[in-house]
Amino acid sequence: MNNPDLTLAAETRSPLGAPHREPLYLRRSGTSLLIDFSTGEAAMLHFGADLGPALPDLSLLGDAVPHSALDVPVTLGLIPQASSGWRGRPGLRGHRNGQAFSARLRVVSVERSRGGRSAGEECSAAITQADPDAGVSVHTEIRINDGGLLQIRHRLDNDGAGPYSLDELAAVLPVGRAATEILDLTGRWCRESHPQRLPLHQGTWVRSGRHGRTGHDASLLLAAGTPGFGNRHGQVWAVHLGWSGNHESFVDATADGRTVMGASELLGAGEISVAANASYETPWLFAAYSAAGLDGISDAFYTWFRGRPHHPGVRSGKARPVVLNVWEAVYFDHRMPVLLDLAESAARLGVERYVLDDGWFRGRRNDQAGLGDWYVDEDLWPGGLAPLIAAVTGHGMEFGLWVEPEMVNEDSDLARAHPDWIAGPAPRPADGGAGGGPADRLPEPWRHQQVLDLVNPEAWQYIFDRLDALLSEYRISYLKWDQNRDLTEMGHAGRPSVHAQTRAVYRLLDELRLAHPDVEIESCSSGGARVDLGILERTDRIWASDCNDALERQTIQRWTGVVVPPELVGSHIGPTTSHTTARTHDLSFRAITAMFGHFGLEWDVRHLADSERTELAAAIALFKQYRPLLHSGRMVRADEPDPALRLHGVVSHDGGEALYALVSLATSFAELPGRVCLPGLLPDAAYWVEAVFPAADDRRAFLQAAPPAWLAGGVEATGRFLAESGLPMPVLNPEHGLLLAVRRVTAAEAAAPAATGGQPVRKS
Repeated sequence: MNNPDLTLAAETRSPLGAPHREPLYLRRSGTSLLIDFSTGEAAMLHFGADLGPALPDLSLLGDAVPHSALDVPVTLGLIPQASSGWRGRPGLRGHRNGQAFSARLRVVSVERSRGGRSAGEECSAAITQADPDAGVSVHTEIRINDGGLLQIRHRLDNDGAGPYSLDELAAVLPVGRAATEILDLTGRWCRESHPQRLPLHQGTWVRSGRHGRTGHDASLLLAAGTPGFGNRHGQVWAVHLGWSGNHESFVDATADGRTVMGASELLGAGEISVAANASYETPWLFAAYSAAGLDGISDAFYTWFRGRPHHPGVRSGKARPVVLNVWEAVYFDHRMPVLLDLAESAARLGVERYVLDDGWFRGRRNDQAGLGDWYVDEDLWPGGLAPLIAAVTGHGMEFGLWVEPEMVNEDSDLARAHPDWIAGPAPRPADGGAGGGPADRLPEPWRHQQVLDLVNPEAWQYIFDRLDALLSEYRISYLKWDQNRDLTEMGHAGRPSVHAQTRAVYRLLDELRLAHPDVEIESCSSGGARVDLGILERTDRIWASDCNDALERQTIQRWTGVVVPPELVGSHIGPTTSHTTARTHDLSFRAITAMFGHFGLEWDVRHLADSERTELAAAIALFKQYRPLLHSGRMVRADEPDPALRLHGVVSHDGGEALYALVSLATSFAELPGRVCLPGLLPDAAYWVEAVFPAADDRRAFLQAAPPAWLAGGVEATGRFLAESGLPMPVLNPEHGLLLAVRRVTAAEAAAPAATGGQPVRKS
């Protein structure tokens, strides 16, 4: 239990299967988990709302026994198992050469921990269950963090004499009977994190990810809730698996009326064989409950993220820098005068980090060659990267570099020297000789690349040494770490190896961070194909999508942000016309969209018109002004009844200030947007609301003969009025937005109108 806030209580041990007298009741931040041990098995009774300090006599609350069923109540175990009568999806599937296929796990020990804000509340535990006949035991860690986010993971120990073949070990939790709808996310390249809903019916809803990475279509969260649950209303139960490889998440509604949700690593055929006295550990399952809609789920995840000692800003003490990435400005055109010009232009605009993207290493003139040859190209850079880095840092900016260490082009010195380092369905000969057998067959190419087998110790060491050398030689503050293909037919030494490859990547990141603790790393994977809490334990931000189209980004960022806070979500102002969709958007819409993330640019800013340069510099300055709020406050998303409009914002935890974005996605059925509510403020506090971007007379943004009167100078209203009645909004052109700044009126300002003819004292 690696949590310094917790004090470990004495371990409670019993003979195998003997009942523990006290149930396990974990409570924190409005969330609770209740586990009963009276049958000798760890039985899950409740996950969700806090049940209060006192529990009834659980011995009187056993389930009824129906006709044509088992003669005893069926237990929903911490590891659901057929040996207890569970007929839903089992928690453990495995065997010993076809034997010991149905475990009967019973409790051996329970360790309880107390801590957090209320030292009297149990908020962490470890439970060990065993089946001596099957020769396995499962050790389960559970904790509820400040903010109410629950974590659970299992470790299976092989206590038997021979190997144990593991097919699945899942973490599951009960869902309240009030849940009748399922929501998850799906997508594709340049259209990640889009929601889909369906009714919860009897049966199992399964989302499988077989990409070898998290996947563009991965569900960042799987949620079940009460009818019509939304951003700010309804009960919601949600889970996320912190794992960057193959995985499954599921909701299982059984015939006996109980529903569970959970997730597991999706293992390949024969991928995990646990040797005697060895172990397998699952990824962490993260789970949250909210009685106030999806915003409450976000609160739990954000609190956990921001409470980590290595969270960006917490670890460094620095604000998240404004980024310029040169990719969509120059692509592979790495001419020094162009790159120096970009650096100077970026610095004048207020950029704080400059990232050199793909194209700097040996043989890299396009995306078909060079991956794996991680040496600075001497033809392009006769003086190395030092002159560019000196220019960038001389302008007061940090320097970042793009890498893709997990992949290799067949057209590369590395692949020619070590063909056996390429992962595939069968071992390859080290000399590259062709024999016409399975060893000559590679997985189908993807973007002209194959996967480097990092399970191979020599390949792993080569990549570590090259990256370590670059970071040691040059003043690099940031790595944009890309991963641009699915791991189809991923194998090492003839066996499936997605699990081992994922662990090898984690170890590579961990060792590099240990060697270079001040270097930040971004997880990019063709955009948002590797967004999960496993990779985010080792990186400082994610690239949500390769699409910089502001309209697409409104949905991508909104739903990515249900789990991941904005300071970790790269969000850039792209070119006027998007390179991925060919849509054209005004700068104000692109800037407002990028504002609610880790803000940056991916645009050739050398030749901007004077008006564009002025507007862009103002947007960067505005982001810097509100950056502390955007990267620390509570995210709020209105349940806006007009599908053409969206309103979201960030409110400080003390209710003192907020920044909202009203965005028009399309034309509306109504002539007027009417009164739009601003949620999340203190009901009885007075607030000053004003539009801060774009200017109120910007004819590109607004489609109206006359705006609401308050738009010209601002208005004062209570938090209750703003949340319940709202303000009349201007008519926005489609694909435009408006930023609203809100701050609490002080007592002195509230008293001022009497002395100033009824006008409040404005404070900039």
